[in-house]
Order: sequence, then C-alpha cells, then structure tokens
Amino acid sequence: MPIQSYPLSQLTAFSSLLLDYLDEKPNLKNLYQNSPNIAGFKNQLADKRSFPISNRQTLVEVLQDQYQGIENKPAIEKLLDSNTFTVTTGHQLNLMTGPLYVIYKIVSTINLAKQLKAEYPAFNFIPVYWMATEDHDWDEINHVHLNQKTYSWNTQQQGAVGRFNLEGIQDFLQSLPYSLPIFQKAYTQNNTLSEAVRCYMHELFGAEGLVCLDADDSRLKSLFLHVMESDLLDHVHETLVEKQNQQLNDLGYKTQINARGINLFYLIDGVRERIEKQGEWYKVLNQSIQFNTEELKQELQLHPERFSPNVVLRPVFQECILPNLAYLGGPAEVAYWLQLKGIFDHHQIPYPIVLPRNFALLLPQVEQKRIEKLGIKISDLFLPESSLVRKYVLENSVYSLDFNQEIESVNPILEQMVHKAKQVDPTLEGSILAERQRWVNGLERMAKKLKRAEERNHETAIRQIQQVKAHLFPHGNWQERYDNLLDFYLDKPSLIEDLLDSFDPLNFELYVIPLQSPNA
Repeated sequence: MPIQSYPLSQLTAFSSLLLDYLDEKPNLKNLYQNSPNIAGFKNQLADKRSFPISNRQTLVEVLQDQYQGIENKPAIEKLLDSNTFTVTTGHQLNLMTGPLYVIYKIVSTINLAKQLKAEYPAFNFIPVYWMATEDHDWDEINHVHLNQKTYSWNTQQQGAVGRFNLEGIQDFLQSLPYSLPIFQKAYTQNNTLSEAVRCYMHELFGAEGLVCLDADDSRLKSLFLHVMESDLLDHVHETLVEKQNQQLNDLGYKTQINARGINLFYLIDGVRERIEKQGEWYKVLNQSIQFNTEELKQELQLHPERFSPNVVLRPVFQECILPNLAYLGGPAEVAYWLQLKGIFDHHQIPYPIVLPRNFALLLPQVEQKRIEKLGIKISDLFLPESSLVRKYVLENSVYSLDFNQEIESVNPILEQMVHKAKQVDPTLEGSILAERQRWVNGLERMAKKLKRAEERNHETAIRQIQQVKAHLFPHGNWQERYDNLLDFYLDKPSLIEDLLDSFDPLNFELYVIPLQSPNA
C-alpha cells in the first residue's frame, strides 16, 4: 500500500476557520499579512529584512550558551547573517517527546526550511523548536502513553517546567516498558527538564539542522521590554484582541483565546502566577508580592526574566527575538494566531506566515488488511464509531433500510384521506392526522428493527471495525494525539526518515503512511 493523502476538507474534523484560511477566503484577508503558500514567502522575506542585527547577536549568544557541551551542534552562527531566517514550531516539554504530533510539528518545520532553501537559494533557513519552558501546566505533560497505557513522573515541583530538576525521574524511567539510549542519556546526564528535552531533540533532529531555543533568559526578555511595558502600564492588548475576536465572531467563527488587561505572569523559581492590577497596586496572584507603578517599572528593567508572556503575548515575544518567517502549529494554534495581528500591527512587528503542521495516520499492516477487507474509506475512519458502523451497514445491506421512499409514496393517499374527512366532518381532521403520524412512527420503528437485525448479520465486520477504531483512535483520540513515537520507532527505526521523505508542509492534507510488519 503506497502513501496516500487526503484533503483536510474530506475528514469532517477541522474547523471552517482553518479550511477557509487555507483557501484564502477574502473575508479573512485582513487577519494575516502574507498568504500561506510558497509565493507568500517572497513578501515575508522582504518584511523581515529589517530584523535588527543587535537582536541576532543576542540570540546567537544565548544559543551558544545553551548548546555548550553538545556535540555536533547546529550552525547557530549563521543567524548572525542578515540573509538567514528561521521557521519555527513550538510545544510543551512532553516526556519522551509526548504524542506523535510533536514529531510531526518538527518534521514539518524542517521540511519547510528545506523547501524555502530550494525556492530562495540566496537565503538560509533554520528550523527552530521553541521549547515552552515557562509553561506551568505540569499535569498536561507529566505522562506518556506507551502501548495504550499511561506512565507518569510524579514530582512536587511547581512553576516553570523547564526549570524542573531531574531528581527522582529514575523511578519513572524504570517503569517504562521500553526506552531508547537517547532518552536515558537525556534524563540522566542533564540537570533540568529543558536541558533534557534539548538533548534528545538534538539526538533525533540535530543532523537536520534543528535549533532548540529556551527563551527563559534575561537577555532575550530584554528585547521584549517595550511590549511588556505596554502590556503592564497601558493595557492595550486586550482591546486589540477583542476587536479581532469580534470580527471573527461576526463572520461566524469560534475564537480560541481571550486577552486580559495584563497578559504577563510573574516568574521566579517555583512560581508562575498572573499579575493583576488592583487599585494602585500590581499584585501577583496567590503570592504576597505586589508593586506600585514605579516599583513595577524598576522590577521590569532590572529583572525582565521575571516576566513571562501568556498565550496572547508569547507569539509576539517569539517574533521579537527571532528573524522568523513562519510558525507551524496545530489547528487550534493557527486559529488563535489569527486573533493576534492587531498586536503585531500596533508594535510594528512583522506578522509571520502561519501554517498548520502536517497530519498523519500511521497504518500498521494488520489494520491495512482489515480496512481493505472491509472496504472502508480512510476518510470514514474519522467518523464516530457509531456513525462508521451505521454507514457500513447501510452500504453493505442487501435490501434498502431507508423507508423514506415508501413514506413519500403514501403521503398523497393520506393527504387525500384527510381532505375527504374534512369534507364529511371537519372535526375528524385531527384524528386522521394523528393516525397518519402513528403509521409513520411505526415505519420508523420497523426501520430501526431492520437495521439492528442487519447489524447482527454483520457482527464480524462490526467487531473488526471496532478493532480498527480502537487501534487507530485509542481511547477515542486521534492516533497522533495519543500514541508516542516509541510505539512505532522500535519496530521501524527509519520512521523519522520516512516522515522527512513524505511530509510536504505546504500540502494541507492528511498523510496515511503504511507500516510493514518488522518480519515482513
């Protein structure tokens, strides 16, 4: 079975906002700058040429510090060249890489850099993985799914997860059903979770030029001071996002995020809490820390690293410190980026091209055979199980189970009876109509009984459908949102290379990638 791809619009699983954006519908044009296609990058390159050399120097200095001691480090120094640009994806610091789509994000970004180099050879393009080291939602990332079982690392640490030390992680590693030396090395030879993630991502993708960036650094935050000060003191960003949200709502789209009056957290070891203005004081929630206006300004100037952007400002921070052309994310990320252009315009920061990362379904050989035998379309697998079973039964029944035609054919006779009854005695109309409805209800009950009987005739096939769904959509989740790389990598060490060979980041389709049995 060769690799197949399916347009996202065929899967009934993506929002109208994402599909309309990719189709470049005119009503969305003012929500972004340049089009999500290869031609759009010509204008994007021109927009980003003004990126300050001083920012490049700071970025390179930070990256060189972060890559100390790492062998075969990527070509960080190229970022000093004004003809070098980045394309970026980002994600939380999941254990053991987390769900498959994290890998898909990175592969998509690497391949975009390659495509841009082929199209614009005078420039250099570096793929960047933005590590969400300042995130504090530990419960979202403290586990990994292997063989459809969940394994967790229990730690009492709090605050920015990138700063977590790795003491006690051995119990977690020893509980796993399998591992790889690269993960053992990452988690046992580094001090923090941020360092561990950089280590294993470099082992997996360093040869492809991937640069992993931890933006939790005072030098990088200094480049973002003007935006943070505007947020803290002027509270301009909430109104800008609300305006964009209103436009999206008026067009019938759902929005992903809402801005606050202040969109920054206060960040110190063990603490990442929202800042809120209460009267004349700026208070750190759930802490005894507070500042008046002058104290806050001083704190910001002396310790910019203590201020951490939320989801509204993180994209702006990214574009302040990277010579970046594009961001690749999941469907929800694309949607919330479309809420933010007003902030970029306000601060005169070029808005990047936003792209969805590639989507994939890894298809083991046993599931391939089941699907082919059943004659199920790949696109139908994304239906709820009950809908898929119903569709299969209807399409494979010898007799039609749809009584609509019979009901329609009898309706004129019933109408004629109602007409006659009204002429004889108008008061009979209600009872005649009730009899007609009882007859229609009886037909519908009969249709349901026939469908259940037909399902019994297809019990074996239905059981196979359920098995396919259970394996490809574990616990009701998309495979890429639940399963881990290791579930496939140990049997297929070439998996990452296959993804690199298959994914086209500007082809907005689902890739179905067949996996051969290791003994085949």
